[in-house]
Amino acid sequence: QVQLVESGGGLVQAGGSLRLSCAASGRTFSSFDMGWFRRAPGKEREFVGAIDRRSSVTYYADSVKGRFTISRDNAKNTVYLQMNSLKSEDTAVYYCAVRGSYGSYGYEASYEYWGQGTQVTVSS
Repeated sequence: QVQLVESGGGLVQAGGSLRLSCAASGRTFSSFDMGWFRRAPGKEREFVGAIDRRSSVTYYADSVKGRFTISRDNAKNTVYLQMNSLKSEDTAVYYCAVRGSYGSYGYEASYEYWGQGTQVTVSS
């Protein structure tokens, strides 16, 4: 089992920045890949980005590419999502997740464990 706790969400004006954190416990953090997803009001959960266990590869949805950056600190068992140039359409609950042993990084079904989410609201 893996426990994930997101933090860092809040209310920010359009054009602003936030950094989300996701702290993991229960297993060796450095042994798994991590992803970020989000669910906007009235929409399905969608892929935001992912990072492999060694921080050698990152993936991003087109909608956030160039604005969001994923990083991780294996010594702190934490993955981060730096969000810059935020837009109103970024308003959503953001979730971190542990990717399973196979499956595309961009597919929700590829992830085994999920956090409870943190709300990000961008005011225009």
